[in-house]
Amino acid sequence: MYKTLHTAARRPVARKWLAAAAGLVMAATGAMQPAKAADTIKVGILHSLSGTMAISETTLKDVMLMLIDEQNKKGGLLGKKLEAVVVDPASNWPLFAEKARELISKDKVSVVFGCWTSVSRKSVLPVFKELNSILFYPVQFEGEEGERNVFYTGAAPNQQAIPAVDYLMSKDGGSVKRWVLEGTDYVYPRTTNKILEAYLKSKGVKAEDIMINYTPFGFSDWQTEVSKIKAFGSAGKKTAVVSTVNGDANVPFYKELGNQGIKATDIPVMAFSVGEEELAGLDTKPLVGHLAAWNYFESVKNKDNTAFINKWHEFTKKPKRTTNDPMEAHYIGFNMWVKAVEKAKSTDPDKVIAALPGIKQANLTGGISEMLPNHYITKPVLIGEVRADGQFDVVWKTKGLVKGDAWSNYLPGSKDLVADWVKLKCGNYNTVTKKCGSGS
Repeated sequence: MYKTLHTAARRPVARKWLAAAAGLVMAATGAMQPAKAADTIKVGILHSLSGTMAISETTLKDVMLMLIDEQNKKGGLLGKKLEAVVVDPASNWPLFAEKARELISKDKVSVVFGCWTSVSRKSVLPVFKELNSILFYPVQFEGEEGERNVFYTGAAPNQQAIPAVDYLMSKDGGSVKRWVLEGTDYVYPRTTNKILEAYLKSKGVKAEDIMINYTPFGFSDWQTEVSKIKAFGSAGKKTAVVSTVNGDANVPFYKELGNQGIKATDIPVMAFSVGEEELAGLDTKPLVGHLAAWNYFESVKNKDNTAFINKWHEFTKKPKRTTNDPMEAHYIGFNMWVKAVEKAKSTDPDKVIAALPGIKQANLTGGISEMLPNHYITKPVLIGEVRADGQFDVVWKTKGLVKGDAWSNYLPGSKDLVADWVKLKCGNYNTVTKKCGSGS
């Protein structure tokens, strides 16, 4: 069942008159009638279907529709069908907050799955807190946040950025000595690069061996920027690019890398926001060997992933359409929400929020992910090399699953903070002062 906004059934005037008359009679006689329970459980989907982020977010809308359809075929939830309510915030960050408010207040959704960029997530946080609703956020991000109303199924920096840099520093990763931190100009790249800069310096990397650069959303004129990368990498030390470039700016960025002959053997690019979906629109042959760090790749071979891919192809009627990491994060988050609702026997936000920590769900790359008291999950970390067909060969993987950290150990203002919504009931508890901070 799939509903879009701004649709309403029209009732005949006579029916309205009769209903009003019946109401007057009931009021006059003091009759009491219990409110009829909603026929469906509404699930909000808050992803950009237009604008610069549509290249990444449209797929997340589609996978949510698939997951909801699949759950309905199983009989729904609590004896009711699930109903998707889809909105398009159009890559407009303030509009995310408006659409979130509509979903919660007007459409009465029980949960929202959505956002990609951190600026969109930051935009909606006050709405979810004020209206006490639940957001599942499926994308890798900068951490530095612990909200009661948000469940983070994407990777924290210790589940993507830090392991990726460790790999590049290792012999297997090329023993990189010089670093270009290239990002889109907003909170996720800036905070992640702040963490990475501190981490690199803690490992003995000198300031002159780190170059940091930011470009706007939708940036397309990459010739000068890529020339700077090429020049920085010509100093005689092994150089790598750590990329937090987001959205459709990745298409011209990778094209320009190819145009200027930057091969992975010369200056490898480690991307945190480029997966199978983004590569689908590129000529990947010049990009073979460049890298990405994720917690899921479509190329992983196991029974659960194969079943997921087959269902995706069947649902979309497109046998070549790719899957990717944030899709798996929605898969994990949606199934965790279903289990929590069943455990709570209710969609009431307070009951579901209390039920979610400790919920477990098999991920698609091997292992069982668990929702932690800080509202982050456990995830494996994988490094993949771009193949000519736009897929990735996994070249490195953590031995087990990594617990997501809400607060970085490498930032002075964060290293003493923890999030714990089970025992401490706090998103930024200071382990030194033994006090809960404000704002989370």
